[in-house]
Amino acid sequence: MSKQVIVITGASSGFGALTARALASAGHTVYAGMRATTSRNAKAAAEAAAFAKENGVDLRSVELDVASDASVEAGIATIIEEAGHLDVIMHNAGHMSFGPAEAFTPEQFAELFDINVLSTQRVNRAALPYLRKQGKGLVVWVSSSSTRGGTPPYLSPYFAAKAAMDSLAVSYAAELTRWGIETSIIVPGAFTKGTNHFAHSGSPADVVRAAEYNDGPYKGVPEQALQGLAALEPIDADAGSVAVAIVDVIGMPFGKRPFRVHVDPSHDGAEIVNGVADRVRAEMFRNIGLQDLLKPTTL
Repeated sequence: MSKQVIVITGASSGFGALTARALASAGHTVYAGMRATTSRNAKAAAEAAAFAKENGVDLRSVELDVASDASVEAGIATIIEEAGHLDVIMHNAGHMSFGPAEAFTPEQFAELFDINVLSTQRVNRAALPYLRKQGKGLVVWVSSSSTRGGTPPYLSPYFAAKAAMDSLAVSYAAELTRWGIETSIIVPGAFTKGTNHFAHSGSPADVVRAAEYNDGPYKGVPEQALQGLAALEPIDADAGSVAVAIVDVIGMPFGKRPFRVHVDPSHDGAEIVNGVADRVRAEMFRNIGLQDLLKPTTL
């Protein structure tokens, strides 16, 4: 496996931190992107540095606030300056909200879309010119089984944002193949342990309207939804399996990487629905004579 220079967004915790360590341990140079590396996430940056030193691997933190154009551009520039090039972009940054959809303000929806969707556009605009110039690269998108699998109630802002991000990933994929850039979409299921998605999830700003649901006909639904998700998850489900899957994908030869990889111990049905959707996509490209866009070509 050739050594790759990789940037991961949202790598202070959860899937991002797990994958950063796994990829570094596999021999890659990994930049763990996170915001506030000298304040809020100073501990996470220090832990990454300690892991690198203790294990003799190349894991570095880089200041990368995905909600800021300037921060993203500066972070990618730092990577290019230090490493000389960039091989893999991994879109992982995301945030979750939990509550009845009506109780979230439009501004809250916009903020969630900014973190989960627009962040990927910021990173792509900063990093893709380097990958296109070298004529080879890989973009990894961490999606969610919720985009096409089972969708329990009270998670609509997150589900909508993840669906938008997945759709963007699919569109980007075909527009990058002639530049020699591959796409792999990783689809984790609802891991309730090993990440802080649920623990740090946002709540509706309109608490009065939320109470109308939670104290009315939907009383008990939040608890049942969360308990039900946890019950569906096998006892041996390990969030680290997502990191393992990503390491495997990045380690594959150019042109052989899968378009999608599902890591869903609960088997909520997303793999079946995505399989149909991706076949329909491929058939459409064949019907319009653009089937070459389904696979990357070397410049």
